[in-house]
Amino acid sequence: MQPKRVLALKLCVLTALVLGLFASSQPAEGAFPGVNGKIAFVSNRDTGGATGEIYVMNPDGSGQTRLTNNTLSESAPAWSPDGSKIAHDGESGGATDVFEMHADGTAGTNLTNNPGHDFWPAWSGDGQSIAFVSLRDSNQEIYMMNADGTGQINLSNDAAEDGSPAWSPDGSRIAFYSNRGTGGDYEICVMDADGTDQTCLTDNMVGDFAPSWSPDGSKIAFDSYRDGGFQEIYVMNSNGSGQTRVTNNPATDDEPTWSPDGSKIAFNSNRDGVNNFEIYVMTASGSNQTRLTTASFIDADADWQPVGLGGIAEVPEAAGTPLEADASPGPSAGVVGGVAAAGALALGGAAWWVRRRRVG
Repeated sequence: MQPKRVLALKLCVLTALVLGLFASSQPAEGAFPGVNGKIAFVSNRDTGGATGEIYVMNPDGSGQTRLTNNTLSESAPAWSPDGSKIAHDGESGGATDVFEMHADGTAGTNLTNNPGHDFWPAWSGDGQSIAFVSLRDSNQEIYMMNADGTGQINLSNDAAEDGSPAWSPDGSRIAFYSNRGTGGDYEICVMDADGTDQTCLTDNMVGDFAPSWSPDGSKIAFDSYRDGGFQEIYVMNSNGSGQTRVTNNPATDDEPTWSPDGSKIAFNSNRDGVNNFEIYVMTASGSNQTRLTTASFIDADADWQPVGLGGIAEVPEAAGTPLEADASPGPSAGVVGGVAAAGALALGGAAWWVRRRRVG
């Protein structure tokens, strides 16, 4: 449900929305090998739809617990490969920066601290680097920095719009979406970790978005509009072959993220209400699709914590408290700048999670 889809915005003030500054919320990243730990996600259930906060839950959807509690929006949680930290983006001083916090939500730190809007973080497999998206050079590019925020460099450095970086588990490649395709279409592309050898894996006349590597690095899940007006989840081999559709619903299914053991894929869907995105999980082949969240507001941006096998020995308890599902009415949809938008408009006019999509 990421605003995939054309320049969107995930958490930003209404001014940023009107200017079309942000790329949609699209934080699917690669999964790191391990036992399936907690699922981090974003929800506006406790803010009346105004701002997004970061939560965690158990793999079966139980124990939904709020980690952050701020007046500004936060989104795109990304677990470190050892499962001990969560990187995310958040509003900061009129911009959006990349932050890091402990797995229990404590010790939040601003890593980018830049006025040019930085978002969609993704960890490298060794935990030493973080890729992210930035608008600091007046174009949406993929950057990389050390895990402590130092050494920020432009990796993609292309005239096209590049977004949603996902690092391969072995750290050698980064998948991303880009509109460098024929006619400006959005495609799934890859590059070496140093920004070289950039090539696209898909070639369609409609948008492909939100790549996510399987934990063994052999496959990439993504979402696409290619089979009609709705986004669906697809899986392909890491070289672009064998592109296969794994969801098929008259609704939006998007932002796939693999489980650390490679057996499941979590994703967003509004199949239970156009303005009510929830998190679902299915097998890697698309069977047994099960809803995990039930709040009447938006739940999205899932990312799975790796435990053991190189990750942390056990899942730490979150500092927050478990929450009951919010039964209050969900947000409404709208149209922004001629692009269909489904999402939550914050009370008072700010937009925390507007998804813009290409029409047709």
